[in-house]
Amino acid sequence: MNTSIRNKLFVMMVLEFFIWGAWLPLIFGYLPSLEFSASQQSWILNAFPIAAIVGMFFSNQFADRNFSAERFLAFSHLVGGVAILSLAWVTSFWPFFLLMLLHCLVYVPTISITNSIAFANMKDAQKEFGIVRMGGTVGWILAAWPFTFILVDWAKVKEVNPQGFVKWLGTVLSSGLTGEALQRGTTWTFIVAGVASLVLAAFSLTLPHTPPKPAETGVSKLAWLESMKLLGIPFILVLWLVTLLDAGVHNLYFNWTGRFLGTAAEQGGVGIPGNWIMPVMSVGQIAEIITMLFLGATLKRLGWRTTMIIGIMGHAARFAVYAFFPQNKELIILVQVLHGICYAFFFATVYIFVDEFFPKDARASAQGLFNLMILGLGPLLANAVGPKLIGETFNKAGVVDFKSLFLVPCAAAIAAAIALAIFFRPPAKTDTKLAGTASTAH
Repeated sequence: MNTSIRNKLFVMMVLEFFIWGAWLPLIFGYLPSLEFSASQQSWILNAFPIAAIVGMFFSNQFADRNFSAERFLAFSHLVGGVAILSLAWVTSFWPFFLLMLLHCLVYVPTISITNSIAFANMKDAQKEFGIVRMGGTVGWILAAWPFTFILVDWAKVKEVNPQGFVKWLGTVLSSGLTGEALQRGTTWTFIVAGVASLVLAAFSLTLPHTPPKPAETGVSKLAWLESMKLLGIPFILVLWLVTLLDAGVHNLYFNWTGRFLGTAAEQGGVGIPGNWIMPVMSVGQIAEIITMLFLGATLKRLGWRTTMIIGIMGHAARFAVYAFFPQNKELIILVQVLHGICYAFFFATVYIFVDEFFPKDARASAQGLFNLMILGLGPLLANAVGPKLIGETFNKAGVVDFKSLFLVPCAAAIAAAIALAIFFRPPAKTDTKLAGTASTAH
């Protein structure tokens, strides 16, 4: 692939996931400050998984077949950028929800559209896509770091009046916003995400032309409905249900971690300054890159089931540390590396399992089934129960019982791992009966 094109595709991926990574980690702690009820918070948080489900079944296919990819990308990020940017000044529920829904409905399809643009311009996707797609992880990590300087208590810095650049920098980095000031400052996450989206809208027009794809002959418009028949295969049903539970636990991490890190130690939190919350959470994405390098060797040595169980138990271990060692900042920061194991050893392994285990005519249907859980129903579950648990069930007079709260997903992850260990029994890959069943189900 031409170096110039590869660089453009890499930058495209950086910006694509920078947008999502800029607003997601802190929104869970911001919504309560607007005095939205738990159910209203759930509606706003579920805008993304709702858009993922809509995109999975309808809008992705519509966009792919009717518009050149780069122009659809430009239009979507123009509209989505204005919508997410507007959230910095909106404090009423219905305008906030509708703007978030609009942003998500146009943003979610671009995740697959960026993949389409990348694949269409590669000569050897197996060698080149991994490098390009790594730009997405880099973008998510980069999104966290501007806030070390944005979410700063500048009045405190001025009061200290440090002399010299080194002392000034040290004072800035240690003077993060907290409490209500942090919640007000969180509006900057929408501004940064909106600006990045508008930049990508303009940048998209410089990408290689990628014309719309005609519909494939003989492919049903309701192929996703046909794919549900795959659930008649027992081990697929088991893995599908475990994926729902694990995706829910995974999203509860995003629901609660930012608030937990920023809550004062005397109130049961970690007491990390507001400008360091997102960088601390980005440690997980850094670990994800490293973990992916060892995933192939791990699968070869341990096999599908054991690798997946380790991934699920990573969630249990992380939430257990949250529950029992909240005052140990160093351990809380270190345990973020488990995100890489949680994601790579379970979710990435599920995708690889489907791609390698099923015959070609069943792969797309099976991937769609698991995407439904990972991007749709799992987050819906987490966003439905997360605000209620942290805002009502385990909240007394505004103080969260984090220990009891975190033991809920910890127990759920352990239950999912046990279920996988007992009931996930896929036959050998060479089993011709399975291949025939999967083909029929498709």
